[in-house]
Amino acid sequence: MPSCARLSELLDPTATVLLTVECQQGVVGPDGALPELARQAQSSGALGRIARLVAAAHDSDVQVIHAIAERRPDGRGAGRNARLFRAAERLPVQQLSGTTAVRVAPPIEVAEQDIVVRRLHGLSPVQGTEVDALLRNLGCRTLIVTGVSANVAIPNAVFDAVNLGYTAVVPADAIAGVPADYTAAMVRHTLALVATVVTTDEVLGCLRRPRRGA
Repeated sequence: MPSCARLSELLDPTATVLLTVECQQGVVGPDGALPELARQAQSSGALGRIARLVAAAHDSDVQVIHAIAERRPDGRGAGRNARLFRAAERLPVQQLSGTTAVRVAPPIEVAEQDIVVRRLHGLSPVQGTEVDALLRNLGCRTLIVTGVSANVAIPNAVFDAVNLGYTAVVPADAIAGVPADYTAAMVRHTLALVATVVTTDEVLGCLRRPRRGA
């Protein structure tokens, strides 16, 4: 775990972006496609902590990007080359473009300055999307990764961020996966090898600072 000074340096608001991954109503909401994942995101407190991080980012001039996974009603452009994709086609709740399912879920609040990136394909919210170009244009050096799931999208985001040259920071209590104990194992044995693993409170302590120019 980094020192407070080191973490503050990493989380320079001028070079930090907060990414929320698939925190959409059709995934983590009460009527989501994956009830077990939704329950875990809510009961663990991860969703509430993400909302706190987003609010603090808004107050600290840290850019927020919301990564949303969706599909067209006709399925064009969606992959079928993995069992996960084929199973998703049969779920009772579909992440269809333009529907409530692909809106950012409460209690997370989307501010006017936030950027919402929607992808129609793949497992990663970073690789193959607009996110990398946006991060570079924003002058990002550190990417805070939050959301779901610790099984697939979160490790994809972290690996891609590191491969692209960003420093990944993962608040371990602001991500969720299934089963419940899998997230801790993923963090300890995988993400901790490539990312700076912290707590939500540690990040909040660094973000609670005056706005630039204040």
